[in-house]
Amino acid sequence: MPIDRLILATRNPAKLRELRACLADVPLWLETPPGLPDVPEAGTTFEENALLKARAVAARYGTWALADDSGLEVDVLGGRPGVYSSRYGGPGATDEERNALLLREMNGVPEERRTARYRAVVAVATPDGSAWTFTGVCEGQIAREPRGAGGFGYDPIFCLPERGQRMAELSPEEKNRISHRAQALRQARCFLRQLMAGEITGITEDIP
Repeated sequence: MPIDRLILATRNPAKLRELRACLADVPLWLETPPGLPDVPEAGTTFEENALLKARAVAARYGTWALADDSGLEVDVLGGRPGVYSSRYGGPGATDEERNALLLREMNGVPEERRTARYRAVVAVATPDGSAWTFTGVCEGQIAREPRGAGGFGYDPIFCLPERGQRMAELSPEEKNRISHRAQALRQARCFLRQLMAGEITGITEDIP
């Protein structure tokens, strides 16, 4: 199926800005229609949830769709909040409340055990259900207090030790060079370019 239009399947304005910025040089019509379906994140992995969203939106609108699922994995918490990152703390919890909850759970944990990572999986799907996935990971640590006004989610407490900064202290351009989502989107961007040129073999495995 030819591709000239790609629906970015997210209702999160901050995430949408990052998707558009990272895909800005792909010669496709990028669209986010109003009233996108609310697809339940019923999967147990980021990949499963990204595929659920991308396939549902592609089928709904009859064109290619791109969706992601991402979150924070904290080692000392056994990988939590993981796929529940956006729902951590219960329905209606704000980013600030989720950050505060995580910091309380990390109270007393020494520096060397505060390791964590952001993980993102981007899925690209066609209306017939064919799909491809791309993964990005950004390693870091959980800080002891929030700092910075940029980004969203756990960015104010996600520390990049080699930079001595929180993710929320980076400019949008810096974040879109190093983040987990940016890494996955670079792979997706390469795939889309080769797809448009008719060269998709070897880019990634088709997910049944």
